[in-house]
Amino acid sequence: MLATTSTLSSTASQLTPLSSLSPNPFSVKFSFAFRENNNRIAVPTSLKSQRCHLSALPALRVSASSQSAPTSVEASKVSALPSEMKAWVYGQYGGVDVLKFDTKVAVPELLEDQVLVKVVAAALNPVDFKRRQGKFQNTDSPLPTVPGYDVAGVVVKVGSKVKDFKEGDEVYGDINEKALEGPKQSGSLAEYTAVEERLLALKPKNLDFVQAAALPLAIETAYEGLERTGFSAGKSLLVLNGAGGVGSLVIQLAKHVFGASRVAATSSTGKLELLKSLGADLAIDYTKENFEELPEKFDVVYDAIGQCDKAVKVVKEGGSVVALTGAVTPPGFRFVVTSNGAVLKKLNPYLESGKVKAVIDPKGPFPFSKLVEAFSYLETNRATGKVVIHPIQ
Repeated sequence: MLATTSTLSSTASQLTPLSSLSPNPFSVKFSFAFRENNNRIAVPTSLKSQRCHLSALPALRVSASSQSAPTSVEASKVSALPSEMKAWVYGQYGGVDVLKFDTKVAVPELLEDQVLVKVVAAALNPVDFKRRQGKFQNTDSPLPTVPGYDVAGVVVKVGSKVKDFKEGDEVYGDINEKALEGPKQSGSLAEYTAVEERLLALKPKNLDFVQAAALPLAIETAYEGLERTGFSAGKSLLVLNGAGGVGSLVIQLAKHVFGASRVAATSSTGKLELLKSLGADLAIDYTKENFEELPEKFDVVYDAIGQCDKAVKVVKEGGSVVALTGAVTPPGFRFVVTSNGAVLKKLNPYLESGKVKAVIDPKGPFPFSKLVEAFSYLETNRATGKVVIHPIQ
């Protein structure tokens, strides 16, 4: 019998490797031809409550620094590369119970334009569980799959045509160029992952690996969505689900990178102060107000929750509505992000200056052994910012 979810939820030492099971449900052999805590937004405990009163909220403290983080020791830990690694794997589509822990997954081989990254931290995204549930299996890579898109880690090997990275470099990125079209069979929820150099950037010097891992897919989605609307200085924006992984970054990019004249955002009661700390001029409590009834209209509405039918009611004539999920109502549009290390490089100065920050859910980071719990939590849709897995070991 396969290890149960409760077993998988315990410490790594209690997990049953797939390799020791008989019969083995599938053979996992991936062979492809193909610097602490200076800058994280600390969400006070009181902000976790969905029903706390604003008068009871303590001041939200944002710690930011443009100083370099202490030199990481991760690079010095890398020794001879193993042929096998620990990883989470699923061999069929379904709920969290299909996730299995394996200690004998083959370390992926490199293409000439790829680097092998020793994973230090990874983050979860809705696309991870939707993929696992089989929502886009027609364009997915073959099973079995090691899940994971976001990665932060250390380069331990480079392909023959790699020019921008060398062994020992601390990097971060979204490892899948196309989120839904043939994403890698061997993802970032493993000790090692292979990534094309064009999808990566050097980790911002002042961020730790946890903060860096929380950024790639979400910040690239936030940036690309704003770009596609033609957003520019002086324009106004409404963000639906402003406390989420993407929404929290849309607020910051709109304000500090694009030069928005006014940013409004929605959240539950307990997260309103977080929205203001990120740069929102107007924080809307969706449990008490219907944003679609606002007299104010916006140049762009960024819908990160799936309410496009309401979003279109508050957009100016000729404006744009970005819909990341749910049904799309004209003039709304949907897009799927394309991973691009050049975007991360462009945004690194804003991250290093502290103008833009990673928002990490206060329940995390979750250890590698608690991946099932981390996914279960993410799937409640109650997370603040990003759910991060660290350490990967």
